[in-house]
Amino acid sequence: MNTVDSLQWRYACKKFDKNKIISTEKLSIIKEAFNLTATSFGLQPIKMIIIKNKKLQAELTTHSFNQQQVATASHLMVLCIDKDTTPQNIDASFDREIAIRGTSKEVLADFRKHVQESFASKSIKEKQLASTSQAYIALGNLMTVCALEKIDSCPMEGFISKKYDEILDLESKNLKSVLLLPIGYRADDDFMSKLKKVRKPLSDIVIEL
Repeated sequence: MNTVDSLQWRYACKKFDKNKIISTEKLSIIKEAFNLTATSFGLQPIKMIIIKNKKLQAELTTHSFNQQQVATASHLMVLCIDKDTTPQNIDASFDREIAIRGTSKEVLADFRKHVQESFASKSIKEKQLASTSQAYIALGNLMTVCALEKIDSCPMEGFISKKYDEILDLESKNLKSVLLLPIGYRADDDFMSKLKKVRKPLSDIVIEL
């Protein structure tokens, strides 16, 4: 199955088969895909919490407007952002590049200064909005990789972030939950899997100049 066929196969799964569990090997691919997602300036102001504890999933369902895909998924991915992009975060990113690529500090000095000044001029809210944009990039990447690996998923914004943050103790990790991605394998009786995909014609959504 090619990439387009895989994307045609993908849909927002509303009911997972709770008896089908994603293998360790497949989960490793998903973790790598998250880590390899492109982010602005390469700062990676995002983290992913992977939940497989069914009691915890059931508890979180209550704070997800009782959407059952949270409870029935093999794993629940909670995409989080750093509550603040600090000068220390930025320095750590540049130091990592120096260590891995062997780039000299002098070569990166002006760029490092530019990034530091750019974030210094932003409010906490502006930085969180910027980081949330990066989380959406990761979400799209994960959904595509899941489709290629024949894993079902359901992107979700409908949950009470504050409750998730409390239950998962994200405050202590300086994190804020922004998106959910339950993953697993579709139930045979999920009516959504039988519906035709509805999209605009390419001529209405792609402009070529």
